[in-house]
Amino acid sequence: MSLNHILGSAVSGLAAAQAGLRSVSNNIANVGVAGYARERVNLSTGVVSGQVAGVVVGEPSRVADRFLEANVYRRAGDYGRADVTSGYLDRLQSLLGQPGAASGLPARLDAVSSAAVAMTGSQSSAQTVAVFTSDVQDAIDSMQQLQSDVSGLRGDVESEVGYSVDKINGLLKRIHDLNISVASATGQGKNVGGAADQRMTAIEELSGLIAVNVRDQPDGRVTIETANGGVLLDKRLRQLSYPNGGGGGASQATYPTIEIRFAEDSGAMGAATGEKLDSAAVGGKLGGLLDLRDRALPAFSEQMGVLFSGLSEALNSVSNAGSTVPPPVSLDGRQTGLVGSDRLGFTGAATFAVTKADGTLVAKTSIDFGALPAGATIDDMVSAINAGLGGSGTATFTDGKLSIKANGAGNGVVVAQSEANPSARAGVGVSQYFGLNDIVRSESSSLVPSGLVAGDAHGFATGETAQIVLRDATGRSLTSYTLSPSSGGTVGDLVTELNASPLGDFGDFSLDDRGRMRFEPAGALSGATLSIPSDSTDRFGTGRGFGAMLGLTGASSGLENAQVRPEVLATPAKLPLARFQENAAVGAKALGAGDTRGATAFVEKLGSAIDLGKDGKTTIERFSSLLLGRAGLEASRAEGDLLDAAARRDDAVNRRDSFSGVNIDEELSQMVILQNSYSAAARVISTASEMYDTLLNMV
Repeated sequence: MSLNHILGSAVSGLAAAQAGLRSVSNNIANVGVAGYARERVNLSTGVVSGQVAGVVVGEPSRVADRFLEANVYRRAGDYGRADVTSGYLDRLQSLLGQPGAASGLPARLDAVSSAAVAMTGSQSSAQTVAVFTSDVQDAIDSMQQLQSDVSGLRGDVESEVGYSVDKINGLLKRIHDLNISVASATGQGKNVGGAADQRMTAIEELSGLIAVNVRDQPDGRVTIETANGGVLLDKRLRQLSYPNGGGGGASQATYPTIEIRFAEDSGAMGAATGEKLDSAAVGGKLGGLLDLRDRALPAFSEQMGVLFSGLSEALNSVSNAGSTVPPPVSLDGRQTGLVGSDRLGFTGAATFAVTKADGTLVAKTSIDFGALPAGATIDDMVSAINAGLGGSGTATFTDGKLSIKANGAGNGVVVAQSEANPSARAGVGVSQYFGLNDIVRSESSSLVPSGLVAGDAHGFATGETAQIVLRDATGRSLTSYTLSPSSGGTVGDLVTELNASPLGDFGDFSLDDRGRMRFEPAGALSGATLSIPSDSTDRFGTGRGFGAMLGLTGASSGLENAQVRPEVLATPAKLPLARFQENAAVGAKALGAGDTRGATAFVEKLGSAIDLGKDGKTTIERFSSLLLGRAGLEASRAEGDLLDAAARRDDAVNRRDSFSGVNIDEELSQMVILQNSYSAAARVISTASEMYDTLLNMV
């Protein structure tokens, strides 16, 4: 080997040592910097004309493991979803109040039962009755406040959805720009460390917002896809398009889907790719928000509506079985959604009576509904009442409301159930069905099932529509259908139309024995739910639409504007507690002051099982305990999931950083090695220089 070769090898050794020292210095300077992957100088043997010619120093490369990085991305997505879910469910739990607290819904419902018990032991004094009616109103107010609070939570969630979409778009554009930088540097053989580190940090942040799959490409780029395969980034930028973006969200019946669109390098959106993000399956924080918005919070609201329906039905069943003393001059029912020509549909018997202020019977008529003609209508019942009372009272049915008025100064009206054979339609008595003596009223609901059967006219006109949306257990919209009834059709026609619609591909529609529309999802779709975001139907101009009449969802419970009847709330004596003496003769006492049987009935009814449709038969106390307990359990489970997700994410980050992060001890030992290498190369150069001097002196 010539001296020139020796000097060349030594000089290349010096250059290699210097490059290594620069990398070590850079690593030490970035120790503790999140997302920094240490550098390592690439060295190779130089060969010229088949002979070794020192060391070739290449560009520094990142020390990173793509599998460890991919694991961090997955764990970041799990953590993002668990974090947002835990936060909102904890807020929901705080709205419900602590178990055993003096305030909150559980305490309000307990107070109603306690007040009912108090009425039975004090001859129903005005004070105890006032406490009872006030507690009922407080319970309704508490439910309405919870509904309002949950609606507010959905609005907050929707705002975060908008913010998250904007942030995802910003990160996608940043990763796209860094992709270009990395690809350019890779093509030129330059160091890509800085841009690659920034890209990794951006992808980690993105994966916390939405679950992604990241794939490395030969040119140094990465492609990014959603968990279900939707492309977010390849050589062409894409952006998420959401009409409700910008954080200005509000609670809505339904929300637009998030579309994936092609975009220019500037971020300007172009044509849609045909792919959408519409369920919690997208993962990450966005997936958690969509699950809360479309499934968890609406499910709680619906169950709150079911709870109110059960409470109002229980209270109204007792109040409609009783009367005040003196009885009211008139009983004015609520909107039923029926017309006079509708099928009557009652079984059993009921008594309609007129009494004096002291309870002395003036006139009565007992109507056995089973003895009426098979095609009897509501107008036929009104005629029978008027004929039976013989001018002492007058019944009318107008605009879907039944009213009965006593004729004669000081007289009042009473409607009572037959003890041996009580009247019933849809499981409730005639007075309760028409709401003649309700304690709880709602302008948007009849508070009882319709009792319609397949052969009844649906009463909707051509052009009126109801949009029905089906979602799976994750909140993803499976399909939707706009119900468009034709004039003159029947309720059975509606069932047939729905079963023939795209909704019918996922389950079966039917009517139960109380006239409620039911949907039974197919076995593979357990947990699927229906919602009615828009409904313009109006049964015969009564103001009651498809959702309110057939009770397909709990959203039509009427909770939003329910209240204790103002006259009952203002005057305790107007709470119907007395019971009519069915066998009393005209001229005899049929009502008695101090009768507290109605108070006892309130206690018994509140403790008995109520038919809640798809939620089964259970007591109000048990259903409320299950509802609130389930909310607490989900909040506790979400908190546990968050702790687990945080631990898994931290473990993944530690494993990645232990491989690619900077270790001071390792870098210092490497520095000693490089210094020795530098010294050795310098000594070779010094020796070669001495050899040159010796040769020159010899000459």
